[in-house]
Amino acid sequence: MEVTRNNRGTTKGPTEWFTGDVYIDPVATPSHGSRLNASTVHFAPGARTAWHTHPNGQNIHVTEGVGRVGRRDGAVEVIRPGDRVFFDPGEDHWHGASPSRFMTHLSMVEVDDNGNSATWGEHVSDEEYRAGRRLEGEEVG
Repeated sequence: MEVTRNNRGTTKGPTEWFTGDVYIDPVATPSHGSRLNASTVHFAPGARTAWHTHPNGQNIHVTEGVGRVGRRDGAVEVIRPGDRVFFDPGEDHWHGASPSRFMTHLSMVEVDDNGNSATWGEHVSDEEYRAGRRLEGEEVG
């Protein structure tokens, strides 16, 4: 058994990867043969990732708030505490908070042989984020 003390504080998500206010707390980083990279990600209302893919897929587990997930075909869904979303390897997607609620999720990915966990693309437009309507299951703020 090895206990590793977390000596890294919360960091603001880079503007190249996110729209809006996003904060990241590291949970696990690849080490000793493990490829797991895990973070708790906190999104302010309306904040979201840019379009991105993961070489080995991604699991997110919503821990609080209300969020949205979207993919290139235009599908956008509401996510809530307890929901788990798996994105296939190479699937272009985004995720973030709903327009009127904070959302926090645990992100779990495996890095590739070069230590990369994601390939980042362009920012999600307001139109893509809104999907043209308020989604069923979202509360109006």
